[in-house]
Amino acid sequence: MFEFPISGVETYWWLPILTAFGISTLTSIGGVSGAFLILPFQISILGFTGPAVSPTNLVYNIVAIPSGVYRYWHERRMVWPLTWTIIMGTLPGVFIGAIVRIKYLPDPRTFKVFAGLVLLYIAVRLIHDFIKKKAGKTVVNGKFEVTPLSSSLNVIKYEFNEVQYSASTIGLLTLSIIVGVVGGIYGIGGGAIIAPFLVAVFRLPVHTVAGAALLGTFMTSIAGVIFYTIIAPFYADTGLAITPDWMLGGMFGIGGAAGMYVGARLQRFIPARVIKAILALLMLFIAVKYIAGAL
Repeated sequence: MFEFPISGVETYWWLPILTAFGISTLTSIGGVSGAFLILPFQISILGFTGPAVSPTNLVYNIVAIPSGVYRYWHERRMVWPLTWTIIMGTLPGVFIGAIVRIKYLPDPRTFKVFAGLVLLYIAVRLIHDFIKKKAGKTVVNGKFEVTPLSSSLNVIKYEFNEVQYSASTIGLLTLSIIVGVVGGIYGIGGGAIIAPFLVAVFRLPVHTVAGAALLGTFMTSIAGVIFYTIIAPFYADTGLAITPDWMLGGMFGIGGAAGMYVGARLQRFIPARVIKAILALLMLFIAVKYIAGAL
């Protein structure tokens, strides 16, 4: 058994690595880092319940995400105007979310209710999209890469698999700010929330939003960890542990990096509806467990 000094977690050294590998392999297929499942694992299995669990989760994102982003970039499936819009919105939001987490949700019981509601909402959106059959099919033939068409303050347009897609720039920016706040509170960077929205609300194909969602999550995670670290000394007298457990987050990240590369490579061979169904069921299970336990 190995003890992580900051969080006080005691577990086998290989467990965070193996867990993160399995989770991120599955979730990165849908453009999600897996942080939304890593956090419940830390809370329920490892017993890490204080505010520091949120920035520790963000450390996982920082270490794990680059390998998945590289894979999507290498396959030319990064929609850069979409990516930068997401980053511009989520960055200020994550700062607000961090303050809300520390000031209003330090109690583990209250935080579990919040986490459960977030997961429940995401799961419902995915299930709704699955039933409506909006997800599309796996692309077997054709040009499996993104072709930018135009981008402005009003609209972002691109082509994928010989089909044109567009989304409102202002709408994306507004959504990104809201997602940043929620992601900052939960400690997931926002990718798990924005990816389903991009598909279900903006009708963008899941195979093109994955890279943008992951890179947006990566950038906001860096900002979130820096912010939590800076404000930690101001809460030293309260007894709240706010500084991230770098070692624990890093070990989760090592497994996550390997899993994200594998998941990004496998994505093109898996139907989008299958991806959504798996993610929805996982989130629904955890959400019901958290909310029912608190009530």
